[in-house]
Amino acid sequence: MDKLIENQFLDFTVAIPTYNGAKRLPQVLDFLLKQTGIEKLYWEIIIIDNNSHDNTNEVIKDYQKKYSQNICLRYFLEKEQGIPFARMRAISEARGEFVAFVDDDNLVASDWILQSYTFGKEHPQAGAWSGQIHGDFEVKPPENFERIQAFLAIRECGSNPYLFDAANLRLPPGAALVVRKQVWCENVPQRPTLRGRLSGILVSGDDYEALLHIHYGGWQIWYNPTMHTYHQIPHWRLERDYLLTLARGCGLCVFQLRLINTKNWQKPIVFVRTILGNLRRVLRHLIQYRGQLESNLIALFEMEFYLASMMSPFYSLKLYFRQFSVKK
Repeated sequence: MDKLIENQFLDFTVAIPTYNGAKRLPQVLDFLLKQTGIEKLYWEIIIIDNNSHDNTNEVIKDYQKKYSQNICLRYFLEKEQGIPFARMRAISEARGEFVAFVDDDNLVASDWILQSYTFGKEHPQAGAWSGQIHGDFEVKPPENFERIQAFLAIRECGSNPYLFDAANLRLPPGAALVVRKQVWCENVPQRPTLRGRLSGILVSGDDYEALLHIHYGGWQIWYNPTMHTYHQIPHWRLERDYLLTLARGCGLCVFQLRLINTKNWQKPIVFVRTILGNLRRVLRHLIQYRGQLESNLIALFEMEFYLASMMSPFYSLKLYFRQFSVKK
């Protein structure tokens, strides 16, 4: 451990952004402390506390005392609210060549770090990579849930590795994602456009925003099926109100994501295409599920997403004029 602490540059950093995660963090840390096959790696865990009001700080202090001989566990308080800022802080504090973002409700398999590190070494053009994320449900999901499970950061895409289609916004979630620190620092802006929860809406897309910058910087984004994570899904995340709020938030960021790496003269075209393309999806969905939307939660979720995606150009304009008026 003394050698690990003295090392300025490590092989691997596990970064855990958390908000009021005192009850969830112990299990997450216990799974990380049971990693196998990494005896020759120098690695660390860093906790980014995003203004928790519970005893997260005390929980981490307790782990630091009990496991000081096994792993370097560091704690940081990030006062700017929002997971994009917590992740930015994690990147700035991380000492690993590779930085893995693990949410405080993610339980990783015992070989997760080994498989993550090995993949990064074997794929030098990979700027980011993610694996399989399985749902660990408190209650049984609704029928046909698999159609929308990706919105809850669940990805089960088979046993073959492949490149994500970043140009069409087919990307992994920010949970259980590994990036090269240097690649992130050279390509991802310090101030994100999408900043998480705004005005009570779960506006998403902040993890996609970072990945798109990495992609347009010339780096590959991979799916590595040998990395397994289990995402704990409490009952309230499967309730109607939460799901519909999530659908709207994921849709409202679509236009802003499509603007990344878009030239000024192309923006009006993207504006119109986003509206018309999603209008077509809305009309097709209405025809397919006519009279069923109120009773079919999954179809209703999809409709909310299409509608919000259609409105995302106007939402982007609203944010722009709000920021412009604040600057004046």
